[in-house]
Amino acid sequence: MIEDARMHEIETPQRVCFVGLGKLGAAIAAATAVAGVEVVSVDRDAEKVAAVNAGRAAVDEPGLEALMGKVGGAGGRLRATTEMAEAVSQSDMTFLIVPTPSGEDGGFVLDAVLSAIREVGGALRMSRRRHVVVVTSTVMPGSTEGPIRAALEEASGRTVGGEDGLGLCYSPEFIALGSVIRDYLTPDLVLIGESDTAAGDALEAFSRRVTLNAPPVRRMNLVNAELTKLTLNTFVTTKLTFANTVAAVCEGLPGADVDVVTGAIGLDSRVGGKCLKGATGYGGPCFPRDNRALAALGRSVGADVRLPGAVDAVNAGVVDRLVGLVEGVSGGDVSVLVLGLSYKPGTSVVEQSQGLMLAERLASGGRRVVVHDPMAMDAARGLLGGAVDYAADWREAAGEVSASGGAVVLATPWPEYGDVGSAMRGGVLVDAWRGVDVTRLAEGVGYVAVGRGGVLGPSRKAEAA
Repeated sequence: MIEDARMHEIETPQRVCFVGLGKLGAAIAAATAVAGVEVVSVDRDAEKVAAVNAGRAAVDEPGLEALMGKVGGAGGRLRATTEMAEAVSQSDMTFLIVPTPSGEDGGFVLDAVLSAIREVGGALRMSRRRHVVVVTSTVMPGSTEGPIRAALEEASGRTVGGEDGLGLCYSPEFIALGSVIRDYLTPDLVLIGESDTAAGDALEAFSRRVTLNAPPVRRMNLVNAELTKLTLNTFVTTKLTFANTVAAVCEGLPGADVDVVTGAIGLDSRVGGKCLKGATGYGGPCFPRDNRALAALGRSVGADVRLPGAVDAVNAGVVDRLVGLVEGVSGGDVSVLVLGLSYKPGTSVVEQSQGLMLAERLASGGRRVVVHDPMAMDAARGLLGGAVDYAADWREAAGEVSASGGAVVLATPWPEYGDVGSAMRGGVLVDAWRGVDVTRLAEGVGYVAVGRGGVLGPSRKAEAA
């Protein structure tokens, strides 16, 4: 029998469904269950589903295993299934956290979202129970109101925002791998794009129940929310790239220090100190592609998009600068140890990683390159293959490389590398993040900090002249 939506008015969803047990979805689902919400996750990967149902982490993310011990397994508030219809029909709200890869034009491909939304719609077809579908995956502006809404209405036989209680929202997360749980539970803001007021009310109530810090909530129409997500990330990449530009300028000025400069300008409330660290370029699965997506969007509507294009181009050149720096401060035939291959600490993801690209470039130039990362060695092997050597013990590698006059490069600021100088026996330490304890440098070790004056190598000094 078809249910009446008016019999199921809800203020706060009591049971939610998450579609996707990837690097974000698995951690978000567990964090939601910790807040007391009944959660069922859906994924086609039977191994991930089995892991969740056994109380184990389905992906590698700091803190996730501990959460799973509290909410997963038999009797827990989090379970998983491969059956979409079962999960959706038992829930008040469904979140889609599925991949939206970049297309050739720089925009995001909706294939996985549309496939999932049709399955969700099919599960809702024979019910008039109030249900809100939330797209969390990053999509191009216009997608949720356009093809996503159309696919949901066609599959469900219901009208979004109509009297039968079907709502549609776009609500992306502003979180980073390695800190997913913290970022999800204590966000700077909650962004809600809504098809109608009732859908937005339900999602806001859910967010206020789950978050720990009473964040500001911004509600708007669907296209504005999509554009906010894209432009916020692109603004951050612009800020990061500006700091890296300041670092490059400082390297050519004796006595200049990027940390001193950015530390001062960050005190201005118009600027702010977050994401104003001149070091390596930005990487990872989101920032590079979001920047290109905004450029693609701008081109499609005839807007001037030179700024995001320039940011992308400058960021791509940071690795060139690091290669030139390493070559300028070390002999051409010495070995190089690259410490840090993940795009940031706390994750095994190497997508667009500056450390990995640096190792690849140095190795392609004929150098012997040794690499190490606390979490990303397996991922790096899949990309670097036999072009580099892999250190089982980074301290031993630092001693061996430096003893022969080689260079050690801190490419990703993992905390454990902070006293690398004490493991060296000569050579030069190139510190891209100024994160090394210089008081513990072994005698005879040279030290060069990215973003500080006087570090331009011979070739770059000639270019600057």
